[in-house]
Amino acid sequence: MKIGAQFYTLRDRCATPQGFAEMLKRVADIGYTAVQISGVCQYDPEWLAKELKKNGLECALTHWNVDEVREDPIGVLEKHRIFGCNRVGIGCMPKWATEENTYKFIEDYKDCARILKENGGKLFYHNHHCEFTKCSDGELIFDKLIKAFSPDELGFTLDTYWVQVGGADTCDWLKKLKGRVECIHLKDLAIVNDEQHMAPIGKGNMNFERILDTAKKSGTKFALVEQDLCYGEDPLDCLKQSYDYLKSLGLK
Repeated sequence: MKIGAQFYTLRDRCATPQGFAEMLKRVADIGYTAVQISGVCQYDPEWLAKELKKNGLECALTHWNVDEVREDPIGVLEKHRIFGCNRVGIGCMPKWATEENTYKFIEDYKDCARILKENGGKLFYHNHHCEFTKCSDGELIFDKLIKAFSPDELGFTLDTYWVQVGGADTCDWLKKLKGRVECIHLKDLAIVNDEQHMAPIGKGNMNFERILDTAKKSGTKFALVEQDLCYGEDPLDCLKQSYDYLKSLGLK
């Protein structure tokens, strides 16, 4: 399982190609060998391919525009292939995950997921806490997504922090989704002055030794560090703290 940096953490510093290129170099200097591209400026896929190669990085996953993925899955996959990635990620549903929106999402993205699969790609869905909402029939939104798409059509980028906020157990869900979580989002949860905070891995209260062991047994290939909010800390320093902790646990 490789350690990767989720570039949404660095989005404010990737508003231009120059800034984006600098951040690719900086995460490689920390020691990361993989990245997820999300929340950055517009870029040419061939340019990204060169920048990744220059820094010894591979793109494990993206978060792409949800409308473009639905409307032109083949075109999106062709762009991904230029920079060596076949995992097309979306960060959430086009509208927040409610019961009604979930049925609409399944209807709109079933064909898209099938087309990506048939052409050697795969769609990946990233959860927040709302996917753990119970629907009117008592079933979780997350369970409806699992049932609506086959494992080879839809993978899940399980987010440790949001699973915890949703009142669920990450390890239970890794076991439940075995083989479908090729990429996991790692962010810790800490309590600071009675407030819930996102934190570098190892700085909060989540049991990452257990989580990582379960992820490995469940087939996870990339452990992607993400910290949406850094509360005044340098996001690069937060990424380094997480990397150093994960490396101390034996990851590379």
